[in-house]
Amino acid sequence: MGAQKKSASTVAARTSDDPEELARVPLQAVLLADSFTTKFRPITLERPKVLLPLANVPMIEYALSWLESVGVEEVFVFCCAHAKQVTNYLQSSPWFSQPNFSVATIESHNSVSAGDALRLIYERNVIHGDFILISGDTLSNMSLTRALQEHRERKKKDSNAVMTMVIKRSKLSPVTQQSRLGTDELFMAIDPDTKQLLFYEENTYHLKGTLSLDKTLLIDNPSITLHNDMQDCFIDICSPEVLSLFTDNFDYQHLRRHFVKGLLVDDIMGYKIYTHEIHSSYAARVDNYRSYDTISKDIIQRWTYPLVPDVLLLGSSATKLEREGIYRAYEIVQSRSAQIGPLTVIGNNTRIGNNTTIANSVIGKGCSIGSNVLIEGSYIWDNVTVEDGCQLRHSIVCDGVVMKSGSVLSPGVVLSFKVVVGQNVTVPTYSKVSLLLQPTKQDSDEELEYADNNSDVEASSIAGTHNNLNGELTSDLSEMQGSATEELGSGGVGYIWSICEGASEEEWRHSIAPVPAEKLVELSQTMDDDLDFSNQDGNAPASSGELKPGGVSDSDDEDGDANNDSAYFEKEVVFQYSIAYKDVFPIFLNNTANFSLQVEATFLRAVHENVKVDHVILEVNSLKLSYNMEFAACAGAIFYSMLKLVLGTPYNSSAELYNAVINVINTWQRLLKSYLSGKDEEIEIILKFEEMCSESAKELSPLFTKILCLLYDKDMISEDAILDWESEKKYAEESDRVFVKQAEKFLQWLREASEEED
Repeated sequence: MGAQKKSASTVAARTSDDPEELARVPLQAVLLADSFTTKFRPITLERPKVLLPLANVPMIEYALSWLESVGVEEVFVFCCAHAKQVTNYLQSSPWFSQPNFSVATIESHNSVSAGDALRLIYERNVIHGDFILISGDTLSNMSLTRALQEHRERKKKDSNAVMTMVIKRSKLSPVTQQSRLGTDELFMAIDPDTKQLLFYEENTYHLKGTLSLDKTLLIDNPSITLHNDMQDCFIDICSPEVLSLFTDNFDYQHLRRHFVKGLLVDDIMGYKIYTHEIHSSYAARVDNYRSYDTISKDIIQRWTYPLVPDVLLLGSSATKLEREGIYRAYEIVQSRSAQIGPLTVIGNNTRIGNNTTIANSVIGKGCSIGSNVLIEGSYIWDNVTVEDGCQLRHSIVCDGVVMKSGSVLSPGVVLSFKVVVGQNVTVPTYSKVSLLLQPTKQDSDEELEYADNNSDVEASSIAGTHNNLNGELTSDLSEMQGSATEELGSGGVGYIWSICEGASEEEWRHSIAPVPAEKLVELSQTMDDDLDFSNQDGNAPASSGELKPGGVSDSDDEDGDANNDSAYFEKEVVFQYSIAYKDVFPIFLNNTANFSLQVEATFLRAVHENVKVDHVILEVNSLKLSYNMEFAACAGAIFYSMLKLVLGTPYNSSAELYNAVINVINTWQRLLKSYLSGKDEEIEIILKFEEMCSESAKELSPLFTKILCLLYDKDMISEDAILDWESEKKYAEESDRVFVKQAEKFLQWLREASEEED
């Protein structure tokens, strides 16, 4: 079954003469059949994601075929949503009778995350050694030999090396990569010598161009390589300790956002994650509709060989490969006048009418395609009826759908199971249509796909017509026609889901429709505007750059030449040393933030080395001229540094913390006053203080009013500045008026004193 299997003897980790290796346990794998997301709704309300067809083959087949080919002997398939469908599919498939390859299912109806799944697997005590952790929507043709060997050798030397993450370098620009897969940007920091993962951050674009690294990351590592050109393949080699770590930490839910990032910042236990980079092999995960489209095209173009339709589709569904990447089943009926374009798959027992054009699409089995139909860049699943004169562009059409004559699907449309589109109806762009009503409560992406269903009724057959969908579909179609929405026309059956508030961006990012040209331009311009800076030499590191003491080195490009598409990252992050303070500071994408860091370094050095205030003023003035800063920026940076010094002082109560503030202000007030030349600078101090209390120094929040009074008493902030600050906040949102309300009594006293003075 599936791809060609390699002999287990080819796995390097099993060729050792070590007695412990000779007494090895079978190589095991955990396959998560749930994605624990809602990105494939409404489809996944009726069928589990791993059983959705990818080039006419259920996704889980690709994952199991790969695991078998790399020498895995035992696979535990963990399933929650629609677990019965997954279990029945596997039991009726050849996988349950494969020699030297056992597949067992573990069902749970209470797990709502990958963390819950791994905790349950730990309780079952079925994993007895290193194992492969993979999601059922992941596809790869890589060899595991070297990665397994590296993982086990590291584990022998360091018992804390508990995980190896497979990654792949992208030669595309971050903008192109995101638009190709619909994913968020990924930023990694890796030790170039040991390949240890040091930093992992998703979604950096939505941070609006700001990314900060802990200074200790660079202090503790002599050199690191920075990447935003890496793709996480979601294939992990794990030691058994990974399961126990999930059990010991119940706040670990998401594999990346919680577990990986949790281990990277945990300096107590000392567990480590390493990376293994693949080069010529393929690995990707179907995360959303856009990546579904992209990976389908990669399969058709044979980047995933041997995981391709003519190898995986066997038996009565046998498919032959023709010129221009056309895969055609042997038993189809096609009109002579029909045109089948390149990169197209046609399933078994499908009928295609006169003058119909199909290109860059996948057609399932048992479909009836009428005459004068245009299908472009679309995915038509099984037993679909498309009547004469229909047009489908960049859409997904699930099993049993009926499109009546003249109907049109605009780009990005998803029609779930058994939907009926009325005659001459045009379904709007990005619409999602289902026989199920749209859930009134939108789940977070961590919740189960069946969260809105009251039952988990299995589909009658994955290959069949799905007579039973779930408890909400017990009425027959004749009853549903009476409640059809007007958008689907006369005889239409189904509901068009509305786009959720705040989800408009996700629609085009995750859709299989091409990214609108204006969105690509907007995305590129936004990134360029936010990240428009360079280092002091006029250059910046490429998308993969190694940082070492002494400066910034050029990236080590895989092909020997810098990739011009990496221009975005070339503006993203630059590092430099503060020689005086012997520390490394990231430039936060603009002069102001970098200036603040330099002032902080100067101030801390002055504290530790007892530098006189006059000398500190000279150094700050030098930085001010160098960065072309105003007095307000100097005052804000100095005040920030003073409070950071306070927070670094041990204290046991609010009273002790306030006393520490008094001591620091008394010691350094002359330095701060040197840059308080007017009301604007004084207001900057209040705003900086307010920002710190809200974000980085919440310990000072209860003391906001007392410290504000202290600054007033010391003649550092005037009455006019404080009242103007209050006035500026008058029409602000409630969340921005927290400290105004806290200081209300003090503000009232100032207003009354001002009136009396007048």
